[in-house]
Amino acid sequence: MALEIVSLEHLPNSHKVYVALFRDVQNAAFLHQQLLARNPQFEYAFIDASVVVSRLQLLSAVFKATSTAVNGALRTPNVHSEIVCAMSSSNNIADAYRRYGISPSTKDLIVVKVTFPGEDGAEPLTHDQIWEHLKTNVEGEALSITDDQISTTTDVPKVRKYYKLNGLKWLDDIKDEKVKQKEMESLVIGAMALRGV
Repeated sequence: MALEIVSLEHLPNSHKVYVALFRDVQNAAFLHQQLLARNPQFEYAFIDASVVVSRLQLLSAVFKATSTAVNGALRTPNVHSEIVCAMSSSNNIADAYRRYGISPSTKDLIVVKVTFPGEDGAEPLTHDQIWEHLKTNVEGEALSITDDQISTTTDVPKVRKYYKLNGLKWLDDIKDEKVKQKEMESLVIGAMALRGV
C-alpha cells in the first residue's frame, strides 16, 4: 500500500497526516478541476512532485500548515491549500497554487491528506477510506514516498528558479550529487521558513 501515515511531533494526536506519491498521472486535468470546483470529496493537498526535493521539505510544509490550522490562523480556505502555500518562498497565494499545486499538465503528484475530528463531532476519514478514494480517482502508479523516489520526479532547474537558487556557483561546483541535493534541500527549506520575514 502506498498511502503512508506520517507522525509529526508537536501536532495534536487527533490530527493524522497521510501522504502518497503517484507517478505518470493520466488524469491531472480531472483532479485539478475537482479542486477548482471545491469538491469536498477531493479535499487534499495536490502538490506537483517536480518542485519537491525531499521528504523533509514536504513534511516541513505539512507541519507549518497544520500548525497554522491548529492555531486558527489559516490564510487559505483549508489546511490542504495551506500546505500548498507553505511550499512557497513568497506570500503570494495565487503564485503558490500555480507553481506548487497540481495543474492539468502535472505528471507526478504528491497527495497529502490531514484528518481531524469535525467541529460537529464527525469522525475523520480512515486510512482505508482515503486509500480507496485515491486508488479509484488518481490514475497513476502509486509509489512509496522516499527521498529516492522523490528525486526521480524533481525538476532541478524549476526548483532552482522558483526558490531563486540560480547563480550559486558554489552549489554548481559540488561534484557529489548527494551532497548537492542536501545543500539544495537546506536552501529550499530555509527559503520556505523565511517567507514573509
